[in-house]
Amino acid sequence: MRRQLLDPVGDASAADVVRTLGAVPAQNDATTELAICARQRSPRPGELVHAIAEGELVRTFAFRGAVHVATPEDAGVYLALRAASRMWELPSWRTYYGLAPSDWPAFRQAARDALADGPLTPTALGAALTAEPAFHHLETVFADNPWSLLKALAWQGDLCFGPSRDGQATLQRLDANPRWAGLVDVDDAGPRAVESYVRAYGPTTPAHLQYWLGEGLGVRRGHLRTWIAGLGDRLAAVEVEGEPALVLREDLEEVAAARPTTAVRLLPRYDQWVLGPGTADPHVVPPTERAAISRGANIAVVGGVVRGTWSQTGDEVQVTWFDAEPARAQVEDEVERLATTLATPLRLAATPR
Repeated sequence: MRRQLLDPVGDASAADVVRTLGAVPAQNDATTELAICARQRSPRPGELVHAIAEGELVRTFAFRGAVHVATPEDAGVYLALRAASRMWELPSWRTYYGLAPSDWPAFRQAARDALADGPLTPTALGAALTAEPAFHHLETVFADNPWSLLKALAWQGDLCFGPSRDGQATLQRLDANPRWAGLVDVDDAGPRAVESYVRAYGPTTPAHLQYWLGEGLGVRRGHLRTWIAGLGDRLAAVEVEGEPALVLREDLEEVAAARPTTAVRLLPRYDQWVLGPGTADPHVVPPTERAAISRGANIAVVGGVVRGTWSQTGDEVQVTWFDAEPARAQVEDEVERLATTLATPLRLAATPR
């Protein structure tokens, strides 16, 4: 939990929290902010939006095609890996969108030109693009569901999400962010992504890396094996409950000195604590409870293991424990931190008998 800034929590900024975790799901600003504030001794509501506005974080499509926030530096790594598969060159894409591989440079330039004067809604961007004769045939795509097409532009580093406008998403040029240095060369991005993941989630296994980078970003198993092997002595082999695992050699002493914790944390749905290793990891999510967590329940973590779910109704927080519950005072302290984040008085509901 120390590596995930959950025990102890510290004073890291929103950008530093995200950098530590690698990336944080960002479909909903409130949920993302809760994930960040859960890792701060003194939660600072509003810091996430400010960090995005300042370019310290970018909001874009990343793992599993979902929206995430990441630092510009890490985004350059993850987007490079996602773009390496060049899925827009697949026959199915060529047929559906009517764009040959040779059409993409002009299409990408047209998108950047349309966003040159500032953020646009997807509808407005679609109108600008389809006004050009070469892309007029995409009118029905933008009228129906343009998101897969927009993801391909995001993965190539052409655009990312801008500030919402009247409740609507906007898109802006990624290179408008002075911190954006472009996509990292894949040969560098791969080892960096592996090292970053092992640092944040180690001890970990090649299976976890396959879940995060393979299933998450479309990295091929052969490439992943090559990158792991290429890190050589920078990785160290350990055992966790008799199972082989990997840590960074520089973190070996800290990992060996780690002791069990009883810390209680109330985390939002799809928090990186469970998404990082995956809900299939029985060390984090009890197999009998995986379905509820995968469906998006808010999670109550005790000692690093998901032990319950929680919900808020009015000024009450109700925690439903899977088995034995922790000391009530610990949970009340966490509810108080949650109240600070949400800027509203909250109390822990009485335990049902």
